[in-house]
This record gives sequence, C-alpha cells and structure tokens, in this order.
Amino acid sequence: MRRYSIVLIPDQEAGGFTAQVPAIPGCFTEGDTIEECIENARDVIQLFLDELTARGEPIPEEPEGAQIVSVEV
Repeated sequence: MRRYSIVLIPDQEAGGFTAQVPAIPGCFTEGDTIEECIENARDVIQLFLDELTARGEPIPEEPEGAQIVSVEV
C-alpha cells in the first residue's frame, strides 16, 4: 500500500474543496465536503496509478519525510 499527501483547497466561490496530489503531477479532484474530497482523492490516485501501470510507466513515490507547510510571503 502506498501513501500520498494531498492538499485540500477550499473553493471560496462555489463551496466544497479541491484536492491536489503533489507527488503525482496533474492529479486533482474535488468534493462538496472534506470527507468526500478525501474519498475522491483516494479514487483518483488509484486511477492514476492503474493507468501508469497499464502504460508500463514508473509509479511516483511520495518523497520520504515530505511535509505540507504553509508560508506567508
């Protein structure tokens, strides 16, 4: 079983959340609630990994010790 970090971004205009997976470029999803967004992220990650496997491409790994932090600029 692989483990990936996701970033949840609230949608200020439409409501709900968008999730992105930093270790898998182009891997995004959304949901009306945090829980739905997390579940959708699990699904889309699996779809991405299945597609990469089918194409014989390498599976991205979460960098060891990766952390998501906020910074002010």
